[in-house]
Amino acid sequence: MDATVYRRFAQWSRDRVWARLHRVILDELGARGELDWSRCAIDSVSVRAAKGGH
Repeated sequence: MDATVYRRFAQWSRDRVWARLHRVILDELGARGELDWSRCAIDSVSVRAAKGGH
């Protein structure tokens, strides 16, 4: 992989660019009424455990 590509990808990942972009897209689709939340799932790996649960 080109060093510049890797460096930018790594920096954008650290800066949470992908998370912010994902949120912008979801907000835009939601504003248009183009999201169907009747079929969604939450991955428990990405949900923080309250009080450091096991």
